[in-house]
Amino acid sequence: MQVWYASYGSNLARDRFLCYLQGGRPPGATRTYPGARDTTAPADDRSLTLPGEMFFAWESPTWGGGIAFYDATSPGTTLARAYLLSDQQFADVAAQEMHRQPGQDLDLATVLARSRHDLGPGRYESLHLVGELEGHPVLTFTTPDPTGLQRNPPTPPYVTMIARGLADTHGLGADEITAYLAARPGAELGWDEASLRDVVSSALR
Repeated sequence: MQVWYASYGSNLARDRFLCYLQGGRPPGATRTYPGARDTTAPADDRSLTLPGEMFFAWESPTWGGGIAFYDATSPGTTLARAYLLSDQQFADVAAQEMHRQPGQDLDLATVLARSRHDLGPGRYESLHLVGELEGHPVLTFTTPDPTGLQRNPPTPPYVTMIARGLADTHGLGADEITAYLAARPGAELGWDEASLRDVVSSALR
């Protein structure tokens, strides 16, 4: 079975996402990923816009600051990138997001039937069905309780990764990316638009 994995944070950058499939350490991160059982590159990838709001929260041991989460119930839109994966690859990506070893398949029947399946209380253990594309379901994962995570601004390496992904996937320039990221809840706790634009502009050079 094939599924589209909709990414909305650092995985917008394809090279960073490939670390989940092929293993490796992305620039600016402190963690090396083991990779998936199947290291085949995504069969396709597309730009997407999801209903709902991306926000920055938690304190990531990998990036040293807030990271992206998705609230499907909030108004607004979220810029995303969808990768066409096997259901096994999707399960291995989800496991690594939760700092677990890949190797266990996920039962997707519940999320496909009910549009949501909370696998546990962890940060990325709520599966969401957010649409369909070319006959395949579009799935993403986020925190089961978006209101329960303390908002926290992202670090420059994380901003750099998202900026590169947004430019590559959605064709946005520095001003558009800055405006988008500055409006995400949590960003305002550590960034003004001028400092954010400096990092974004540097990322796109």
